[in-house]
Amino acid sequence: MVVFSSLRPLLRFQTNIIKNAAISRPMSEHRVFNITPSRWQWNRFKDLLHFYLLLGIIPCTVVVTCANIFIGPATLSEIPEGYEPKYWEYYRHPVTRFIARYIFNSPQQDYEKYLAFIFMEDERRKLRKLTKEVKRKIAERNDYQAYFYRPVLAKYHRVSREAADYLETIRGD
Repeated sequence: MVVFSSLRPLLRFQTNIIKNAAISRPMSEHRVFNITPSRWQWNRFKDLLHFYLLLGIIPCTVVVTCANIFIGPATLSEIPEGYEPKYWEYYRHPVTRFIARYIFNSPQQDYEKYLAFIFMEDERRKLRKLTKEVKRKIAERNDYQAYFYRPVLAKYHRVSREAADYLETIRGD
């Protein structure tokens, strides 16, 4: 019983704390919750940055480390008779060879794309020259621009051209 009587003041103290906490709650203008701008976007940005950096850096580091440890740099050796090396075999590092083989275009493909570009530009130049010549002839002959046949509208142009020719003969130089 002595133990219970010695715990009695502690129990009374606990009930006083609960009562005082209920009584002393600030209900008016005293602000306890500080309003600050949200940091949600900043935290999300940091999370995504770390995620994607680690998503890319860790596998790249593992691949490069394994390539350096297990494969190593290429060494020069004699080329067998009748063998023509591929363009990516001239690079020393295995990662560079992989990138040159599977990601970048071959030098031959780049050269052929450049030749196709030059051919198309030459064709465009010829078409521009031909269009310029056609416009010059149209202006020289006082003709109208018609690359197709429209008989209904052409008769009005013929009439106006005949009138222009008649006026030119009357006027005389």
